[in-house]
Amino acid sequence: MEMKIDKSNWKTVKLIDVFTKKEENDKENARNRFDRFLKVSHMDAESLHIKRWSSQENGEELNPYFYKIFRKGQILFPTRNPHLRRTALASFDGITGEKTLTLEPKEEHLVPEYIPFLFHSESFYVHTTGAIIGSTNPHCRWRDVANYEFLLPPKDQQAKLAELLWAMDDVIEMENKVLEKLKKDDLAYLKHYFYDDKTSERIKLKHIVSIKKGRKPPVLLEEGEGLPYCTAKYLRTGEIDSIVPKGAWDKSIKIDETDILVLWDGSNAGEMLFGKNGFLASTMCRLNIKQDDFLKEFVFQFLRFKTNDIKRATVGSAIPHVDPGMIENIEIPKLSVKNQKAIIDMFNSIKNNISLIETKISSSKALQKSLINQVF
Repeated sequence: MEMKIDKSNWKTVKLIDVFTKKEENDKENARNRFDRFLKVSHMDAESLHIKRWSSQENGEELNPYFYKIFRKGQILFPTRNPHLRRTALASFDGITGEKTLTLEPKEEHLVPEYIPFLFHSESFYVHTTGAIIGSTNPHCRWRDVANYEFLLPPKDQQAKLAELLWAMDDVIEMENKVLEKLKKDDLAYLKHYFYDDKTSERIKLKHIVSIKKGRKPPVLLEEGEGLPYCTAKYLRTGEIDSIVPKGAWDKSIKIDETDILVLWDGSNAGEMLFGKNGFLASTMCRLNIKQDDFLKEFVFQFLRFKTNDIKRATVGSAIPHVDPGMIENIEIPKLSVKNQKAIIDMFNSIKNNISLIETKISSSKALQKSLINQVF
């Protein structure tokens, strides 16, 4: 999105010219004055919105370094790890950590609704990440942030641009709400079919599946002729790290898009994935369906519901791995093939809608970022 913006009457200012750094610290009594406190982890990358926080009323412990008070309408900029792009617009009063800047716009220069988007512009992050000091605890200083220069339009133009920027932001937030609803529906249906159903006959998984562990081929290439070595990374992202050459195929386990796979070893042991065309990695297992009256995708959806239970039951302290007995003794509902197909179709519909809305969000964010970078 390219807009023709006349910047001839815009003036160069430093951030310190239009913002005041507020230092409202109360080491002794802040925890008694405010319930909600905000960690950097509560802030989403490249989003001005605060959607979660911690609460003392809920029994969450307040870090002793959390005594800085922030006020609604202030910009919260964490100086540690600025490359994470977590800057938020405070929507309530609360407490945050001492290393988060609390910045208040000077309204004689600024339209308050306009300026928050500055903090998610590419030029601002290039400036702040370029000013990082410290290797163990990388951070930038207020004086470096304060010296950031940018072009500031007259207030009437700020108001018009603010209206456009927030309209785009509203679209993204509406799309995010749709996505959140779809994901909640997905979880609700998993629970409905695989937990709430107390009437269906159930059968242990060991009677309908067999488990085949992957193995590392004798030869792996970084590039060349062959098929992908299907690691968890490749299955999630499509990024190929290794190729299995044709000469090693007879010593490898071939898989395709219809195979149900379980990440067997490592920190994410128990994660369920569908396969891709290639060869099974040594950290993965393939589940083969032994009974024709159970559909692969139905078994996959059931195991997706059981993933957290499987992960909690992993064994081994150094390298966690899935307990095969745990999987084999899970009881799956025994439904007709017709009912299994109906459930599969419903979950596929939700998945397709999630994919569609995620694409829309990605497109909307790219459009918003393009405009922000043109303005600031």
